[in-house]
Amino acid sequence: MGISKTYKGTAVSEGYGIGNAVVIKEAKLDYSGVAFSGADNECKRLDDAVARYTAETKSLIDSLKKEAGEKNAEILEGHLVMLADPFMIGQMKENITSSSMTAEKAVDEVCGMFYAMFSATEDELTRQRATDVNDIKNSLLKILLGIEEVDIARVPKGSVLIASDFTPSMTSKIDPQNVEAIIGEVGGVTSHSAIIARAMGIPCILGVTDADNLFTPGERLIVDAVKGEILSSPSEEEVNQYSELKEREKQERLLLKEYINKPTVTKSGVKKAVYANIAKAEDVHSAVVNGAEGIGLFRTEFLYMDRTEAPSEDEQFEAYSTVAKAMGGKEVIIRTLDVGGDKHIPYLQIEKEENPFMGLRAIRYCLKNTELFKTQLKALLRAACFGNIKIMLPLVCTVDEVLRAKMLLGECKAELESKGAAFKKDIRLGIMVAPPAAVVVSDDLAAVTDFFSIGTNDLTGYTMAADRGNREVSYLYDSENPAVLRAIETVIKNAKKAGIPVGMCGEAAADAKMIPRLIEWGLDEFSVSSSAILKTRKIICEYE
Repeated sequence: MGISKTYKGTAVSEGYGIGNAVVIKEAKLDYSGVAFSGADNECKRLDDAVARYTAETKSLIDSLKKEAGEKNAEILEGHLVMLADPFMIGQMKENITSSSMTAEKAVDEVCGMFYAMFSATEDELTRQRATDVNDIKNSLLKILLGIEEVDIARVPKGSVLIASDFTPSMTSKIDPQNVEAIIGEVGGVTSHSAIIARAMGIPCILGVTDADNLFTPGERLIVDAVKGEILSSPSEEEVNQYSELKEREKQERLLLKEYINKPTVTKSGVKKAVYANIAKAEDVHSAVVNGAEGIGLFRTEFLYMDRTEAPSEDEQFEAYSTVAKAMGGKEVIIRTLDVGGDKHIPYLQIEKEENPFMGLRAIRYCLKNTELFKTQLKALLRAACFGNIKIMLPLVCTVDEVLRAKMLLGECKAELESKGAAFKKDIRLGIMVAPPAAVVVSDDLAAVTDFFSIGTNDLTGYTMAADRGNREVSYLYDSENPAVLRAIETVIKNAKKAGIPVGMCGEAAADAKMIPRLIEWGLDEFSVSSSAILKTRKIICEYE
């Protein structure tokens, strides 16, 4: 069957991909081996690096203005203004000439000085400039060291992306039109890279040991994300075989299209609903195309990523209202900022914790940083005038957390009213049930909330005390474990007793083996990735 070599991993987003390897490696900005080449030459190297950075940044600014508007380009324009400061470049050259420094060391030291200066100020906006300085430093060092990074957003058509770890911000840049498949070392079925891959309909295999060193850039690969196998340098026969499998998969997807506008009703006449999980406002189009009956989870943390400051109230309002309008009155459940854990946003300055998944994250972070939280709540209240928006709080453990969030929501309403701004006064507030504590007191929580949504990804991890990205304990990470199943059943039953709707936005909602159980227990709404909507609806409709 050819001379290809086969590698194994965990298939986390089903499908087949045939394409060329694009290897993404984390840049190591180590300049310890760079020798001083004389003051004049080092100054010239610095000037050349600054000139190249300026030209590339200007080009990127022009692209951003066309694709994302003036506002999104302002950050990069600020970088150029900062770099044009004669003191910054002057100090770098002074260090080169007076201390015989390499251009790399001069950049590192001067930017480090500016970083420390900005970080120490009490003014929030000035502190955020520290992140800008860091970006400039890293960019200049990469140019000086000759490090060419892969621009994920601009990879050629037919690319197979390979990296040790795909962070949420990396996956958010992927263009599904150009990417055939994703291969990574870190992560499992419920990791964020897997979730995004499924949402985009991209075949994905994770858990591949030393993934970023196994394959040569440009190498032909076949990705079988059904078996969890990767074939390198495949024969023509193997390419033909998998091309047929891809075509068959495509035809099966076409057959599912009859379920786009079909009501989600079991054979016995029980009405259910299939919603979509989205990460960005533009994802709503895929949800609509695939016949979503609502949005069960809008992960707003992606609005906060890949920038140097938090999105403004108006920016958030624009994103939320866009989704609400696109859904045409259908329910849109928007989760408030779920930061922390594996979702690191540098400018939010969350201190490094021994166990970030059990630390200051999600609702805990928001209740401590009330101004940031209130900005989001105001945007949600205003956007709710344009559709059926509901607010969902993540990682709630206690009734008190809900009550405190309600109090802040009340303050936001009063502030908007005083300004004469339009907002929805009777917006619904629910919680994502994930920590076991929330399960145990779900009867009490049901009394103070308007709805539940079960987040089975975190619920499974917390219940089984198993990191979802750790291969060594993956045998424990199982949503069908009796402990997890009992937790899910308890939450549904307590929601039913209280008369509030209950949905599920974790990956288990699309699990063919789980769906019959969930129907039986009375789950109202199944929120899944857009690519899984039709398959999920078909399973529900075929249930007796």
